[in-house]
Amino acid sequence: MIDQGLANSSARPFGTILVVNRGEIACRVIRTARAMGYRTAAVYSDADAQSLAVSMADVAVRIGPAPAGESYLDGARLIAAAKACGADAVHPGYGFLSENAGFAAACVAAGLVFIGPPASAIDAMGNKAAAKRRMIDAGVPCVPGYQGSDQSDAVLIAEAKRIGLPVMVKAAAGGGGRGMRLVSAVEDLGAAIASARSEAVNAFGSGDLILEKAIVDARHIEIQVFADGHGNVIHLGERDCSVQRRHQKVIEEAPSPAVDAEMRARMGAAAVQAAKSIGYRGAGTVEFLLGADGQFYFLEMNTRLQVEHPVTEAITGLDLVEWQIRVARGERLPLSQDQVRLSGHAIEVRLYAEDPAQQFLPQAGLVLAWVAPTATGIRVDHGLKARDEITPHYDPMIAKIIASGSTREEARQRMISALRDTCVLGIRTNRTLLQRMLAHMSFAAGGATTAFIGQHFADGGGGTDAPVETRALAAALLLDRSGEVASGSLAGWSSTGVALYPVLLRYGERTERWLLSVSQERSYRAQLGDHCLDVQLGSGSDGRDAAVRALVDGVSRNCRAVTAAGTLFLDDGEEVYEFRDDLRAVRDVSPGTAGSRLLAPMNGKVVRVSARAGDAVLAGQCVVVLEAMKMQHEIKAPRAGILAQVPVTEGQQVATRALLAELAG
Repeated sequence: MIDQGLANSSARPFGTILVVNRGEIACRVIRTARAMGYRTAAVYSDADAQSLAVSMADVAVRIGPAPAGESYLDGARLIAAAKACGADAVHPGYGFLSENAGFAAACVAAGLVFIGPPASAIDAMGNKAAAKRRMIDAGVPCVPGYQGSDQSDAVLIAEAKRIGLPVMVKAAAGGGGRGMRLVSAVEDLGAAIASARSEAVNAFGSGDLILEKAIVDARHIEIQVFADGHGNVIHLGERDCSVQRRHQKVIEEAPSPAVDAEMRARMGAAAVQAAKSIGYRGAGTVEFLLGADGQFYFLEMNTRLQVEHPVTEAITGLDLVEWQIRVARGERLPLSQDQVRLSGHAIEVRLYAEDPAQQFLPQAGLVLAWVAPTATGIRVDHGLKARDEITPHYDPMIAKIIASGSTREEARQRMISALRDTCVLGIRTNRTLLQRMLAHMSFAAGGATTAFIGQHFADGGGGTDAPVETRALAAALLLDRSGEVASGSLAGWSSTGVALYPVLLRYGERTERWLLSVSQERSYRAQLGDHCLDVQLGSGSDGRDAAVRALVDGVSRNCRAVTAAGTLFLDDGEEVYEFRDDLRAVRDVSPGTAGSRLLAPMNGKVVRVSARAGDAVLAGQCVVVLEAMKMQHEIKAPRAGILAQVPVTEGQQVATRALLAELAG
């Protein structure tokens, strides 16, 4: 256990804050620190050398190559960076080493102020098993389960049967949904324990697991707590984080539509008691499961700032990073509990680089266009700019959008509109799924539980067929940008009369042949069977936000479009479509499993090879497990057959579309 007195002694004035994180949270902390008059410093891996956070900070220090283990997770490098840039305080953000007691203690030992809780508090809550035992002793209601030291498969399976299925298998040292499995059948326990343990070792360096009774149709409610070094502990209300996929939050809101004032007071009191029991200081979050019967149970305590803290800021009018800094320099909390006021409603969505239709598979690649929404009641936290490379080394969350209003409905409608105005082209994101979830009647009524996505969007929200008007516009844009059509008064004419330009339009698995003629410069008549549409293109991309204005069959349309490597990315505000002209571009091999070849859907590390060349496999059988963006992904056989080759080994790094295995025949 770390000595709490030593950790608390770090509170003192400081002048330069080093943010040992990346992306949107680094930008967000730098913004507040600069507003408070502090000199700011950033760290960056080779992958982030040109990042927005680096450009915002007063100084920046390289900490190593792209893999997090060699940069953002290397505490010695981070402390050396602080010394190199003259920093005397460190803000860890969230993720990486933000909940690492050893790093917090090392900062203090190096003479740095750690803008976070005492190392002793991090240590107390860092292991879910130990934390749960401590909360039981403190009288905080906990989910029934097993958090014992015997980690043998036999004991875990026996305890799961005792608890009663369904159960959650969870990494004791984990967070963020990693090393977590829901098990509903006894025969699945062995495989779930093995896969959860493997993912936990890779993510946290520990394979210890705990078991918890699964609370069906629960809500995930968390309480924001704050404590100073003078014995004051308060809460700032709750957040509802029930909308999750893979046990990772997607939509958060404050306050919760399921919590009234009386329940808020009870949950808040339990959270404050949890914080007091470990001598907490700074910002923290106590997470609960709220059952349909109104009973709530302690899940865990996050000893850091949360991703979703902006919704609390929106309804309280407070800057939680400012509070963190003030507490770290020894000040008392600015408010007492009875002075805290909650006003209005706020909703946050996490914009992920992922493909919901492919089981939320993370995406890596070049951001060709990025447009953040700007409107009343909208806040966007991001570290993104056009031409940024999204790598497989870090979490796939690329931005957070926060909408606030005087009522929940006003915040919800503002968020739907803001998402319509949000544009990311070049990589796939969950934007469309977010729009559909926000518009769903269950969410609109405030009824979403942790089962919401599984019940209503198990397919990732599916996809919609591109309307014929959108396809005609795509065909015209592809032809227009090919450079094949002459400009000037002779545009669209040949020696034999009106020139016809075929476009073999492909999107998804569908291909169709369009015939286009040119009536005047940048004006096309597009024909497909019985369809005949007039498309008049405006000025096209303005070089900043890929804006395109077009008149399609007499209807003016505003959209955004970019073309790269023969692919047209077209955003109509509701969907982002990818089109190609197979007459003018060589067809790429699609990532993932196709035909007889199993290809890597992203850059990543091979963590398990489950079959070898010569083995017979069944359709859907796992052949290779790939780890990318902190998650493991099973690459499965697309059909039954014999494996002709498996040219990868465990521990190998592979690039997108690399051959992982191939079936014979």
